[in-house]
Amino acid sequence: MSRGWQVALVAGLLGLFTLFYQGLWGDPRRIPPVLIGTPAPAFAGQEVMSGEHLSFDQFRGKVVLINFWASWCRECRLEHENLLAINERFKRDPDFVMLGIDYQDKVEDAKRYLQVYGTSFKHIRDVKGALAIDYGVYGVPETFVIDRQGIIRYKWIGPITGAVYTNLTEKVLVPLLRGSAVST
Repeated sequence: MSRGWQVALVAGLLGLFTLFYQGLWGDPRRIPPVLIGTPAPAFAGQEVMSGEHLSFDQFRGKVVLINFWASWCRECRLEHENLLAINERFKRDPDFVMLGIDYQDKVEDAKRYLQVYGTSFKHIRDVKGALAIDYGVYGVPETFVIDRQGIIRYKWIGPITGAVYTNLTEKVLVPLLRGSAVST
């Protein structure tokens, strides 16, 4: 084996070892939010309860919180009361809109879920998961906050509970609604 190949082999092995070593100490559940700071994908669909047609264009110029959920999702049930509390707190602000996106669910199951757990905001059906793909959703629940200019400013993978709830309301929604920068 030539000297050049030996150096390349050693360099390659050191690179792999470095990646492996970093992987041991990183958070395996951390998924980098690649859409932060990018324009929110447009969406349209039928509202779960009424069948009304809704689209992202209707909410331009507002701070929009989008929560992807499903009736079969256990973690979605954990966060549901907090989502209702968020909407209750901010719904009187004319610049705030909250939407649920029901991910790959049967309409009967989604309606039953909303009847049992309650709802105070609109929910769009995403029967085939196309909206979830556009938003890069890894699984439900996932939450996004979009600013008045249509830019994604926040993404959370998992339920909105505990410190996540406080961070979302106090460090994301309040500043955006006041016209300030977000600090997450």
